Amino acid sequence: MPIRFKLAASFVALTLASASFAQSPAAKPERIRGDIVSFSGNTLTVHRRSGETVTIAMSDASKVSAVKPIQLADIKPGSYVGAAATPGPDGKLTAKEVLVFPEAARGTGEGHYAWDLGANSSMTNANVDTVVESTSGRDLKLSYKGGSNSITVPANVPVVTLAPATRADLIAGKKVFVVAAPANGGSYGAQFVVVEKDGVAPPM
Repeated sequence: MPIRFKLAASFVALTLASASFAQSPAAKPERIRGDIVSFSGNTLTVHRRSGETVTIAMSDASKVSAVKPIQLADIKPGSYVGAAATPGPDGKLTAKEVLVFPEAARGTGEGHYAWDLGANSSMTNANVDTVVESTSGRDLKLSYKGGSNSITVPANVPVVTLAPATRADLIAGKKVFVVAAPANGGSYGAQFVVVEKDGVAPPM
């Protein structure tokens, strides 16, 4: 299976899971952000931003990926993106980060829902209808099934796409974003891991 297809399939799993996590209170998996303390056997230990250290079991189904930076100019009409954003004083959404999906993952996690990348943050996975240059960056008009919105992307906001990674990249000190389901004894089971690689930390 080509690497590009594997990456697309992996991120489909991540984003579908993330969308259902946001919308389904019965599931209650978590998005874990932090730094790798260790990875030994099938156990990933992460020191979370919130201060606690957690253990995460990696199964054969656990996916590992990385991200690489691209240019804001690479976001064009027709791109399919995932944009985390927060509202400004005027209520207009301003992006905190944008991930440009590979074409094979178009439609993944489509919609607008609550996110946890800061107070009042949201995630919009949608098609880019128009891109307008502004003094503060670019204004994106996004549409998804059931709605649409506009998001301003400042010039200094991380814009990324997927990059290959393996478990060999799970090195102590690297930053990670993990989608994981709670397990017995306070541990977790990893579903998807995005790890820092080549100096690029996952911004989501």
